[in-house]
Amino acid sequence: MIIDIEELLKFLVKAKVNTYASDTKATILGDGSKELVFREGRLFYRDRYFGENPFIGEEMVFHEDKYIWSMNYYGHAISSKDFSLRDLYAFLREALKRVNEKNPFRGPEKYDGHIFRYVNNVEGNVSQFNGTEKIFYKEIEVYRLVYQGGFINY
Repeated sequence: MIIDIEELLKFLVKAKVNTYASDTKATILGDGSKELVFREGRLFYRDRYFGENPFIGEEMVFHEDKYIWSMNYYGHAISSKDFSLRDLYAFLREALKRVNEKNPFRGPEKYDGHIFRYVNNVEGNVSQFNGTEKIFYKEIEVYRLVYQGGFINY
């Protein structure tokens, strides 16, 4: 391993908080994907995704320009007359800002706020993992994202 695990965990938290969770403006690329990036020292994070609803994407971490870690994801939301998708995604960003070093993949295990409830179940660790995050409105699931990833050999 070319990077200290603790360094990677701290970096992932910073990268995630400073990109999508902070509503950072994404760059639209020539293939139609959107990209968010974060760099600190020798580490570089890239989150590239396609679509709006549903959407699919991949996060990559590079150490000195060599890929070392990745996570891919697929998600969708259910619209409702009771709330806007804008409100739902704003709540999701609130939850994602609470990402932690123990499981630096999405948000915390649980988060309640406003009219929504966020639940994140993950198995594994930063080396190899998979999980599902959900958002509920009045006990009805209105959003789901599945994700998986881990270290990559180059």
